[in-house]
Amino acid sequence: MSTHSGGTTAAPSLHWRVVAISIGAALGGFLFGFDSSVINGAVDSIQGEFELSETFTGFAVASALLGCAVGAWFAGQIANRYGRIRVMWISAIAFFVSAIGTGFAFGVWDLIGWRIVGGLAIGAASVIAPAYIAEVAPATFRGRLGSLQQMAIVLGIFAALLSDEMLAGINGGADAEIWFGLEAWRWMFLVAAIPALIYGVAAIRLPESPRYLVSKGDEAAAAKILVEYTGETQADHKIAQIRFSLGTDKPRALADLKGNAWGLHPIVWTGILLSVFQQFVGINVIFYYSTTLWKSVGFDESDAFTTSTISSITNIVVTIIAIMLVDRIGRRLLLMIGSAGMTVSLAIMAVAFANATVDAAGDTQLVGAWATTALIAANAFIVFFGASWGPVVWVLLGEMFPNRIRATALAVAAAAQWLANFLITVSFPALADLSLVVAYGFYATMAALSFFFVLTRVPETRGVELEDMRDDADAHTVENAAEGV
Repeated sequence: MSTHSGGTTAAPSLHWRVVAISIGAALGGFLFGFDSSVINGAVDSIQGEFELSETFTGFAVASALLGCAVGAWFAGQIANRYGRIRVMWISAIAFFVSAIGTGFAFGVWDLIGWRIVGGLAIGAASVIAPAYIAEVAPATFRGRLGSLQQMAIVLGIFAALLSDEMLAGINGGADAEIWFGLEAWRWMFLVAAIPALIYGVAAIRLPESPRYLVSKGDEAAAAKILVEYTGETQADHKIAQIRFSLGTDKPRALADLKGNAWGLHPIVWTGILLSVFQQFVGINVIFYYSTTLWKSVGFDESDAFTTSTISSITNIVVTIIAIMLVDRIGRRLLLMIGSAGMTVSLAIMAVAFANATVDAAGDTQLVGAWATTALIAANAFIVFFGASWGPVVWVLLGEMFPNRIRATALAVAAAAQWLANFLITVSFPALADLSLVVAYGFYATMAALSFFFVLTRVPETRGVELEDMRDDADAHTVENAAEGV
């Protein structure tokens, strides 16, 4: 990918309106985090309620991720045809329906079905928020604004964990009935309907992406948005650049991603592998199974909830650090620092669990210094992930692809991310049953490999205009032509 900046457009300042609409789009990330993590406090109750095996419990927890992969896969095509805002509306409706259906589920297959509906919404939101924010943000501030997606995700995770803890504490546990004859674990899902409504209302008020409007020939509306929301001082010149970077007027499709490297453009493979590594380091094991995990190593239910909540607060704090750094030191350096830190912390967790004992019931127990060591290492892992791979991958996926394939390529990369998430999530109960040493050893290995992947394959995109993002095959053509726009 070339990092040449064509044209002479003056760098716009950060307008408060672009911050506002970026926050509005990032609300999808809040629902993404909330809906994917709310099951954390309900895992044991669901297993007991429906008498599930460990393997089937893992599938029930991970079922939403299948919907996520499908939602992400189709979101790009829908966004290209009907616009970014309509995808947000659809997501909000699916979020709301899923929250109600899951809360009133009468059987495990019913619950899984509603979780998959929620997954469709999560997958679509995971594509559209970073794409939209990247398309409305000035290049100078795009990293910080793009990181709002991850901030919203971790705030959603925190809200879900806090909500779970409060509901479980009303009558002494997630299994206890609290209101209208419904158990606390059902209310954990029902409360997700509230942020779904807020997201839907916010989406109605957002302007459409100027790059989508140019693709549909509505350049007057695109120019108005560029001036009023992004502070663009040379809207006509920017629109000419956008029009040129979009290429032909033919409808966007998956076929646009074809290239010479294993059937896809190299930059598309880079996006896919970024997504896979983000999940294969095992971050969602911490958030999906943290309560069950810490209970298994000696904490009671209340302590386990508290530990999970502390981990989530840690994630919020380090995401703020990432927002401050991403446009200053760049994407690549942050990722490599994160990879190194995750490798060490995950290796320490593996060593800690290698020194665990097994009680009379066959449950893993960490005692003494090893329990403290594991807790510190887990939070160190969250720190390094939250300050690097958490937000930076979403920033890169939103900005690294050429305009003509952005929504479609992002959809494919996000679908790969959700499939990787599914594989990690569904395999963890069985891996933990076999050996937590093996589980965390695998995640540590993936973290180490991710360092070398970034070093050799990931481009630096800090400060590069979206119109200058392109794959190697057409870089020189666009670069030369852009000078005459």
